[in-house]
Amino acid sequence: MSTAIVTGGNTGLGAAFAQHLASQGHNLVLVARDRERLNAVATRLRVEHGVEVEVLPADLAVPGERAIVEQRLDGTMGEPVDILVNNAGVGTHDLFDEASPADLQAEVDLNITAVLQLTRAALPGMIRRRHGVVINVGSFAGYLGAPGSAYSASKAWVLSFTDSVAASLPGTGVRAIAICPGRIRTGRHLRAGRPVGSSRSPLWLEPADVVDRCLSDLRKQRTLSVPGGLYRSLVTLLELPRRSLRLAARLARRGREQKVQRVCGVRKVEDRTDDSRPSSR
Repeated sequence: MSTAIVTGGNTGLGAAFAQHLASQGHNLVLVARDRERLNAVATRLRVEHGVEVEVLPADLAVPGERAIVEQRLDGTMGEPVDILVNNAGVGTHDLFDEASPADLQAEVDLNITAVLQLTRAALPGMIRRRHGVVINVGSFAGYLGAPGSAYSASKAWVLSFTDSVAASLPGTGVRAIAICPGRIRTGRHLRAGRPVGSSRSPLWLEPADVVDRCLSDLRKQRTLSVPGGLYRSLVTLLELPRRSLRLAARLARRGREQKVQRVCGVRKVEDRTDDSRPSSR
C-alpha cells in the first residue's frame, strides 16, 4: 500500500483528495493546523476504508513546523511517500496596498514557499524509487486574477512552477500535475459570508468532481488539469502561447540531448582509436 501526504487535508478539496485516495487503498498523512479536525477526519477514514491515517499538525507558513513535514517527505522519518498533494493555501481578499504586510507574507509562505520546499523534499526519493506523483493545487485566478490580488500571483506561480518541474521528469517514473479549478463549493465561501452559486451554475465545482478530473488527467499523462467545461474552454485559449513555449522548450532540449550524444559518440570513437594504436616500443 502506498502512502500519500495531503496538506490542508482536513477540509474542502484536501478532504476530498483524502477521501478518494483512502477509497483506493492508499495510506495517508494528513497535514493541517487544526489537530482536532484532523483527528476527526482520520478516524472516519480509518473506519470507512481500513487504511492507516497519520495526523501531522503543522502550520506550513512557519519554517520550523514546515521542516517537520519536509522530514516526513524526504525519508528522514516514516515510510516513503509516493503521492504529495500540495493543497493547503490561503487568500488575502484585501487589495494589495490595503492588506497587512503580515497577511501578505503568510500568503506567500504558504502558497509558494511551502509548495516549493515540500516538492523539493519529496522529489529526490521519488526519483530514486522511480515512482511518485506530485499534485499542486493552482487556480483559475492564476490566469485572470482580480486587480491587486497577491493570491492570483501566487497561483500563477504554482502553475508555472509545476510546468517547469514536470518538464524535468520524463523518464524518471515520477509525474507532476497542477490543478486549475475555478470556484469550488468547499464551505469556505459560506463561512466568509460570500454567496455560492446554484448546483447548476457552470462557475461552481464540487470538490469530488475536481479530484476525479485531476486523477483522470494524471492517468492520461497530462501536466495540467482543468475541471469544469467552462473553465476548460477558457484555459484552452489562454494556454495557446504556453503550449508554443512548451513545444519550443522540448525541441531545444531534444537538440541539446542530440548534441551531447554526438559529442559522446565522437569521444568514444576517439577512445577506441587511441586504444587500437600499436605501441611504439
